[in-house]
Amino acid sequence: MDIHVLGGLSVRENGVSITPTAAAPRQVLALLTAFAGQVVPVTVLTEELWPSGAPRGARTELAAHVAELRALLARALAPADGDPAPGGWTEARTADAVLVSLPGGYRLDAGVGGVHDIGRFQRAAGAGYRAMDAGDLNRASLRLGEALALWRGEPYAGVAAGPRLRREIERLETARLSVLDQWVEAQLGLGRHEEILSELPGLAARYATNEPLQAHLMVALLRCGRHEEALAVYERLRTVLHRETGMEPCARLRRLHHSVLAVRHTRVAAGHSARALGRGTPGGSVFAHDAGPVPAHGEGAPTVTWYAPALPRVPAPHPPARTETAKAAVAVAV
Repeated sequence: MDIHVLGGLSVRENGVSITPTAAAPRQVLALLTAFAGQVVPVTVLTEELWPSGAPRGARTELAAHVAELRALLARALAPADGDPAPGGWTEARTADAVLVSLPGGYRLDAGVGGVHDIGRFQRAAGAGYRAMDAGDLNRASLRLGEALALWRGEPYAGVAAGPRLRREIERLETARLSVLDQWVEAQLGLGRHEEILSELPGLAARYATNEPLQAHLMVALLRCGRHEEALAVYERLRTVLHRETGMEPCARLRRLHHSVLAVRHTRVAAGHSARALGRGTPGGSVFAHDAGPVPAHGEGAPTVTWYAPALPRVPAPHPPARTETAKAAVAVAV
């Protein structure tokens, strides 16, 4: 069985879609895929379908939705005349063996060799995190990028989400943001600030209150000598946070902001001195995009460091003992 939920819901058995078009059975299938291999209690399924209270006959209606899913499975599992059992099984799988009835609930069995994009995401993200912890930024960038590439859109897009599925969607979105944060951090650590500026502003706009992403954008702009734009990012974040939460940016981001101001002051002072000697930048601006790279360490410029706050990492199938994101530093020489 191939299960894809990092975007619209798509479930295929034996290469045949078993994703129903009707809303309620889609919702049931979505929750079963979220907990594939586990028993999902009838009470959880009825709460998902009827959050404000199950009506009379709710269990009968739920059973009808399950029967519809099994009918789709049966059609997908039916081998053509003379064909071997689908999926490489020595014995034919049956709909009842895939969507299993158990005391108090149902279990979806993806089968041997089944593919679930959440599992692939978790494995790629876990490998990326381990590479980050080991200081292997090239491998981290590759594996975290692979994890992000699995996303086709919003998780479970097109499915009416009840309380349990909404929590699962929130968990997946948090995991995606964690991976995105670490991927950008790896890119910055590899000196790819110019490359990521093609997509980082859009990500920062989408997640306007996500402080690590805003900080990464400030750092990338700063490395490209675009100090005023970096300061504008901070001011936009400050405005949004004030409006939505009534709070200031976190202390670490405020320190980054102060460091950018210090860099600007240093560059302005250097520009004034140069002009006094008749060696000013053409056009009189030290912030021009073609003014050259920002100074490296050891050239008298301050160092800006952003320590990303700990973010929850995507849970692995077998969570490691340490689950908190390492507070890896992105040191930016300016």
